[in-house]
Order: sequence, then structure tokens, then C-alpha cells
Amino acid sequence: MCPQLTPFLAVRLLARRLNENDSDYEELIALAKGRNFILLGEATHGTCEFYRMRADITRLLITGGEVDAIAIEGDWPDAWRVNRFVQGEGSDDAESALDDFQRFPAWMWRNREMLDFVAWLRAHNATLPAAARIGIYGLDLYSLYRSADAVIRYLEQIDPGQAELARAHYAALDHVREPQTYGYQAATGQRRSARDGAIAQLLRLRADEAEHLARDGLAAMDSHFFAEQNAQVVVNAEHYYRGMFERRVNTWNLRDAHMAQTLFAISRHRVRRGRAGRVVVWAHNSHVGDARATETHTHGEWNLGQLVRQEAGAAALLVGFTTYTGHVAAASAWDAEVEHKWVRPALSDSCEALFHASGLDRFYLPLDAPGAAELRAPLLQRAIGVIYLPESERASHYFAAAVADQFDAIFHVDETTAVEPLAPPHGWHGREEARTLA
Repeated sequence: MCPQLTPFLAVRLLARRLNENDSDYEELIALAKGRNFILLGEATHGTCEFYRMRADITRLLITGGEVDAIAIEGDWPDAWRVNRFVQGEGSDDAESALDDFQRFPAWMWRNREMLDFVAWLRAHNATLPAAARIGIYGLDLYSLYRSADAVIRYLEQIDPGQAELARAHYAALDHVREPQTYGYQAATGQRRSARDGAIAQLLRLRADEAEHLARDGLAAMDSHFFAEQNAQVVVNAEHYYRGMFERRVNTWNLRDAHMAQTLFAISRHRVRRGRAGRVVVWAHNSHVGDARATETHTHGEWNLGQLVRQEAGAAALLVGFTTYTGHVAAASAWDAEVEHKWVRPALSDSCEALFHASGLDRFYLPLDAPGAAELRAPLLQRAIGVIYLPESERASHYFAAAVADQFDAIFHVDETTAVEPLAPPHGWHGREEARTLA
């Protein structure tokens, strides 16, 4: 303990300024050694530096033999197309491999930084035996209908009779091809829930796994895993969308529980393939940081970071990324066009303002050192997702958190730039929102 330190002095003492090369990550790579789950966050879903830094860290972890899979805050079937590309399968190039990320917000994964990373990973994997190649997987559950269709397509190839049974199991889903509409109708009793059928299909796939692998060998392992996880997505997504319209159901908890369940399934799958099962995760700080250190915990919420820490203990590493100001790619409403937005300077009683006051511009901050205890007092912390509403920033984007308990380490970049979508809207280049604090 260093009781004489203030939070400001603790940051000045512990922070190490970044040099914008691989040496920036040496301490984190050493800290990550032997960990099974390395969760890399982001304070926004649209900041170029966060994507680049996570890609650099992941590249060093991969080349150092520390991880053999990447899990992203994206939908399972969309990420699987990227996985096939980086494994050297299919006819995609790096850009077309990202084409299945069509659902809002497409720019989260269809951007220049992601394009560069998957191209690098494809080239790296080409130097490895097939069994040792690094995979990319999706953690999210929004793909209710696409996942159901993927299960049926898989079964059509190996067992047409089971494909017909799957169609019957998923029949209650098929009247409406809009997940939120389905959830409303199921919750209000306008039509029966498909939950029983979805669960039955998942259990059938699990029961048939040994038979399929015995018949088709290890070559069938990945495709069966893809189908089984799609069936799991259908079960959990059906619950999620129904829960949106039911009282006392916390859909945030449902979603993050699904992410944790999927992450552990990915790790087990990689072990079955003969690998270590160590996974690096790319997701928002609000998923990655331990919820028990934030005000959301008092509302009964948990998150991925908390669940992973509880399950994996010291084998988990949680890393946050913060910024004080700059620009971000974000929308002004759900399903609206992406905009090039100015990020207002952080509020004065926030951790970002504290980091800005250090005068270090960009730095790495370990939170396992004795002096970091001074950062266990709650401060405001900003979270910008796919929507940024500067006119209601305090209410829309801030919550209280004790960063030294929330994360094991933080990277701070004082002024950041927006990630560039692969298909930017007209006028994207040079467009800038007025810098007004009114």
C-alpha cells in the first residue's frame, strides 16, 4: 500500500508512456504469459487506435505462442466466414471475408483495421500446419434466423432426415423473419414460443456429435462445432428476444452469459483439436471489465469479464482501453448511418480526465502494483457503443467504476481517431461534427 499517494500521483508513478512500436506491449505480453483468457476492451466501438492496438497485441501473442484463437463481439455465423478465410478455406479475399457483417453496425468489423488484421492472419496461418492455425470466432447472439438456417444447411449435407427434423423444430420461428417482432409476439402470447423446439435441436446435435466424428473423422470437427454453436445461438437468442418484452428479465445478463458460454466452448473446442485452448477476446470495455467493480453490479448486472474471472481465476486477464477526446465512428440512432463524430473532452470527475491530467498523452498503466490501490475509489468512466449522443453524454455514456478492480491493466490514448468503415457514407472524408459544448 502507498497511502501517501493520490490517484494523480499513482498514475504518474505507474504509467509508462508508449513509443508506438512493439515495445509498448512488452509488459502486457509478460503479464499474459500462460493465461487462458486475455480480454482486450475498447471504450468505443469506433476508434481506430483501439483496433490497431488490439491487433498488435494479438499478433504478438500469436507469434509468441500464447493464444490459438480470437473471439470477437460479433455474430457467430458472420465471424465463421472470416474464420474460414484465415484458415485458408473458401474463395474469399480479405475484404469479401468480412461481407457477412451486414447487420447494424457493420463498421464494427467491416473496417480498414480489421481488414489488415485478417489479411495478416491468413498469411501467418499459411506458414503453419492446418491443425495449428489460429481461428476467429463470434461471441454474440443476434443471428437468430441465420443461425437456424445454418443448422439446417449443415444437416442437409450430412443427414437430410435430420434436416427435416430441424425444420420442424424451428418452425415456430419461421413465421416472422424479424427477431424483435418474434420476441414481442412470443412474450405477449400471440404465438407459441419456439424454445422447446430449439432446445430439442441443440440436444440432438450434441447427441449425434460422436457418431458424425466417428464416421467423418477429425475433418468434421470444425463443421459440427459450427453447427452446434449455431444451435446454441438459436436457443439463447430466442430467450433473449423474448426477454426483451418480459418483465424481470435482464437481457444484458442473458447476452453476456451467452458470450461467456461461447468463449468457454471455443476454448474446449481448441483443446479437442490438440491446441492449448487459449483465447484472446475483442469486445467493449463494458463487457470486458469486471462488472463487480462498477455501479451496474448494484443493479443486478454481471458481464463477460466477471464471469470469466469467476470461472478462470488467475488464468483470466482483463485489459481496458480509454480516451479523453478525439473522433469516433458512431451513429446517432439505432440502425442509422455511421457518422464521423467528435468526442467531447471527458468529464472532470472521470478516470479519463485523471489520465489526461497526467500529461503523458498515451500510456500503459498496470493495475496490479501496490500504488494502484489508489485507483480503487469509484470515478466516472465513459462508454461509447455504436451510438454516441453528446447532447446527453452524462446520462447516456457515463457510469461509476473502480478501475483497479475492474481491469488488470489499461491503455490510455488521450486523443484518438475514428475507425474507417470499408463502405463509408458519402462525404465521410473531411466530415467533422461541430465542436460545440453547448
